Amino acid sequence: MAEGKPIKLEGKLFRGNLMLRSQEVEFHNPDLTFTKNLEKCLVDLCHGLEVPIPLWLEKNTREFARFHQTLFFDGQFTEPIAFDRFQIRWIE
Repeated sequence: MAEGKPIKLEGKLFRGNLMLRSQEVEFHNPDLTFTKNLEKCLVDLCHGLEVPIPLWLEKNTREFARFHQTLFFDGQFTEPIAFDRFQIRWIE
């Protein structure tokens, strides 16, 4: 994938069809694997959007590998949330 390049993620929060917030983050540490860089990027994105970090499920891995994006829903958060879904997308 992108071992030599920074990972750039876009995150969006939705309630119904209304986008509530959006943010982009970028991270790269050449000493870390792609997965670890992605994890750090996701954590930074969650902090920036002020949302709890969601549980990453097998379905998220499949979606992200296939479409370079994935969705997180209410059941994947351990704290209450004020939105319906959280979408992340890898920007190449």
